[in-house]
Amino acid sequence: MRPRCGRRDQSVGRGGARAGPLPYRAAAILLAVAACARIEPPPGGPPDVTPPRLVSVRPESLASVPGFRGEVVFQFDEVVSEGGSANDGLGTGDLERLILLSPTVGVPEVRWHRTRIGVRPREGWKDGRVYRVQLLPGVTDLHNNRSLAERIVTFRTGGPAPETTLRGSVHDWVAGRPARGALVEAVLLPDSLTYRALADSNGAFVLGSLPKGEYLVYGVIDLNHNGRRDPRDQFDSVRVAPGATAVGELWTFPRDTIGPRLASVTVQDSVTLALAFSQPLDPRQRLDSTAARVRLLPDSTPVGVRTLLAPAAHDSQYQRPRARTDSGRGRVDSARAPAVPPAKTAADESRAALNDRLLLTLAAPVAAGAKYLVEVRGVRNVSGAAASPRLVLAVPAAPAAARRDSSVVRPDSLRGRLDSLKARADSAHPRKPT
Repeated sequence: MRPRCGRRDQSVGRGGARAGPLPYRAAAILLAVAACARIEPPPGGPPDVTPPRLVSVRPESLASVPGFRGEVVFQFDEVVSEGGSANDGLGTGDLERLILLSPTVGVPEVRWHRTRIGVRPREGWKDGRVYRVQLLPGVTDLHNNRSLAERIVTFRTGGPAPETTLRGSVHDWVAGRPARGALVEAVLLPDSLTYRALADSNGAFVLGSLPKGEYLVYGVIDLNHNGRRDPRDQFDSVRVAPGATAVGELWTFPRDTIGPRLASVTVQDSVTLALAFSQPLDPRQRLDSTAARVRLLPDSTPVGVRTLLAPAAHDSQYQRPRARTDSGRGRVDSARAPAVPPAKTAADESRAALNDRLLLTLAAPVAAGAKYLVEVRGVRNVSGAAASPRLVLAVPAAPAAARRDSSVVRPDSLRGRLDSLKARADSAHPRKPT
């Protein structure tokens, strides 16, 4: 049975003497203290499945609070979880990931106060600014019930009221789809004050209310989810004039000042080589056969190159003759089955998806067991950086069984030839009837 807190220990006799040896008495006291300090829900009650509810925010949105020095406080109706990752200013803490404070120089201070979450910039509040604090969904209680509540608080510490709202969308150009949850940064020029928000599941965003002025807006694929645009993140940017609200579409892609290199060269068929690059290529660049060099090693004998095309252009050029050949065969099938429209791609929507492959067609078939030096001159990545990468292709040798079969004549084939010669002789000299 659990001892009752605040009651006198029944083991104490008259005169304050306690019964039993000292170690046992100390252990009993420790157990009693631990039982009194542990907070548990009443036994027999229903399990808690209700997420924490946001009941208030201070200061109120659109408020003017000159000289503000406290915290922006999000108040919940129960104790919320502090999380397992420390909120030490790196932007990777469990509560830090749920807060977007702007404008601020670094990761804001996010403090846990049981039923409250307090937020403030590390450099302190500045007078005459418009601040925007966004609480993202994900706050949990002690029973891991996750709240879907989201709240945006905009207030000013002086200056005119904010009037600008920016709208647009972010797309992942490499994947060819909307960038779900992309980071949006709006930099107010010339002060370089950065306001942040997150795009929704369709890549769309609404960022406001902001001060009037000219903005440089970034759409970012935040790889490490720290709420900041890092050098390794892929992004796109556009300048928005004062008074404008439409940002348009931002197509993110990796930025690299070093040109692409050849990651691999493989044999696709007897005359086609598949070239894979380390980066997406510039879709505006049109390469022809003169940009490719292929040499047979070790003598560096030049090998003719017919075409150097992107996969879509290659298929369009080389699949059409085959389709015409099979058109007569397919007419009967097309009469039976209804035509199915082709699936839409990113090219049908706005711009073509990025590509990191090229197909090279040779003038002669590749030789088994040979080595080729493949070079592509002046190829550009999507950032515009050019390079002339090269790579050695080692064509696998023909299997030993195939070589043996090609050089050894089977007995069955000899028997077939003898039977053929005998049949010809019989036809030339028919037997006389007996």
